[in-house]
Amino acid sequence: MIPEFGHLALTLALAIACVQSVLPILGAGRGNVQWMQTARTTAILQAVLIAIAFGALMRSFMVSDFSVLNVVENSHSLKPMLFKMAGTWGSHEGSLLLWVFILAVFGAAVAVFGSNIPLSLKARTLSVQAWITVGFLSFLLFTSNPFLRVFPVPLDGNDLNPLLQDVGLAIHPPLLYIGYVGFSIVFSFAVAALIEGRVDPAWARWVRPWTLAAWVSLTAGITLGSWWAYYELGWGGWWFWDPVENVSFMPWLLGTALLHSAIVTEKRDTFKSWTILLAILTFSLSLLGTFIVRSGLLTSVHAFAVDPERGVYILALLGVSIGGSLTLFAARAGAMEPGGIFGTISRETGLMINNLLLATATATVLFGTLYPLFLEAIAGEKISVGPPFFNASFIPIMLPLVIVMGVGPFLPWKRADLPGVLTRLKWVAGISILAMIGVWYWTTKGPALGVLSIGAAVWLLLATMMEWSKRVKLFQEPFGASLRRARNLPRASHGMTLAHAGLAVCILGFVGSSAWKEEVVTFVEPGTDVKIAGFDVRFQGVEREMGPNYITQIGTLVVAKDGQFITTLHPERRTYPVAQSTTTESAIRQTVAGDLYASIVEPSAQSARGKWTLRIIYEPLVNFIWFGAALIVLGGLFSLSDRRLRVGVPKKRISRAVPAPAE
Repeated sequence: MIPEFGHLALTLALAIACVQSVLPILGAGRGNVQWMQTARTTAILQAVLIAIAFGALMRSFMVSDFSVLNVVENSHSLKPMLFKMAGTWGSHEGSLLLWVFILAVFGAAVAVFGSNIPLSLKARTLSVQAWITVGFLSFLLFTSNPFLRVFPVPLDGNDLNPLLQDVGLAIHPPLLYIGYVGFSIVFSFAVAALIEGRVDPAWARWVRPWTLAAWVSLTAGITLGSWWAYYELGWGGWWFWDPVENVSFMPWLLGTALLHSAIVTEKRDTFKSWTILLAILTFSLSLLGTFIVRSGLLTSVHAFAVDPERGVYILALLGVSIGGSLTLFAARAGAMEPGGIFGTISRETGLMINNLLLATATATVLFGTLYPLFLEAIAGEKISVGPPFFNASFIPIMLPLVIVMGVGPFLPWKRADLPGVLTRLKWVAGISILAMIGVWYWTTKGPALGVLSIGAAVWLLLATMMEWSKRVKLFQEPFGASLRRARNLPRASHGMTLAHAGLAVCILGFVGSSAWKEEVVTFVEPGTDVKIAGFDVRFQGVEREMGPNYITQIGTLVVAKDGQFITTLHPERRTYPVAQSTTTESAIRQTVAGDLYASIVEPSAQSARGKWTLRIIYEPLVNFIWFGAALIVLGGLFSLSDRRLRVGVPKKRISRAVPAPAE
């Protein structure tokens, strides 16, 4: 009865969402306080009901209830408990339920913690959020019911995709979904502001923490997925410009622009229309990603292979959400007052350039992702737009952005003296040029763009540290005084420093592991020696062992350098009999300088005398990617903990911001 109880909870949640989508927004239009206050109760009740449904599905996976079709198709009795639980969101139906659950949680969070938000804006925001929930709950119940029963009940399940049976992939989807869905509440704030007809600094301050929370989670989710691809898939890469990777990256790019644009709206009461548009487009890209992975357009380890008819439903939902919000924006955006005036050289201009470059980069990725799909749909031709296109088009856009990021924090609001700012940064520029010369002298094998990127990373890192040191007057005052200044700085300032420095560190990892990567792929048998990047690697053979729900073949590689033993690596090939598939478990020797990466492929009939295929890669600086990403996430969390974001606008200001009830 537990699955039926979960289905009932979903049905009740849909009814509650329908009430929430209508009553509060009508109350805001009529000035009816009681109707507006229903938004809080319905948002919380809706989240509780969906939580019950999600718990019911997870319980079915945990106890291996094979009377539920979703459990049969995505679980197995021998699977470890962690992956049984992860199976809850390992399917189309389960992941969609997680999507809706997070959607409801964000609405409930605004209802509970948004006490400083004007009642009319809050009511409209929660109603818009409920519109989205109604769309996805109806899709879930009518086309993708996760609680369908199966009869006769099978003795065991079909197992979860072995590629997804990994700790990283158990955590990756929830983080990614919190990012995707988190932008829904920002979208709802934007549409509510358009309906209300006013966007002001107070609105931007209310929006920023929700934007930041979604952005931080999306950053962590993308990073975890990249790390999983690096060590699990066996090809030694951390990003392949796969369409499904791209649809998570595009909301991140526009979400970054939105974060910076909201700061200008809050501080200077300008960029209002642009901030609203970014809020709409960021969530629209999240919906686009949902459509792509669930429509049957793609066959990918990331995608859910479902009936394309389901994609038609999501496409309709996409059209209503995006088309309706953009139509509302077109009708109302012109009425928004322009706000503060600023000079050609100013912090506002720097942030505007930042936004334009990020928007251009997003458009480039969008074109490269959708063009092959459109061409196949229209002409029936299949083409691949891969790393060469994206690297050649995306990187030149990002290099100027990195340069602007180094200068921007030094620019004051309204008007700035650019020559004076650049004079302060002359030592940073000089060291960056020396870094490029040093890299070029060290190795001329890499591309010139790689050398320029290293210089840009050093520029951003040093400029960021210099800006922070000037804030706390490091080396200008006694260390104790500088420490007190650092403690008194707003946490958002420390967060900005960490995030910018983290991006610089990431760039070092991106460039080092791409431009100066060394790779050897060869057939080996016991006793075969392979040389790479100064290492001597000897293949000693393969042993067979049994795992909990798989059979593994473990290779042994002895690594030495200059005749001295370094380490032993054990790459694996795992075979899952139930799922009838094989996965790679790479062996990695990690150091700050770089990784020595090894994976094996079992002999095939076509290989030379049944030899194993060994892939060995040396990736310089690759761990800088994960360290830099951790700094970015930490910076976001620091900013999110800033008291100014947590408490929002003071009560006195709110009372003046509440509009008079409409007659």
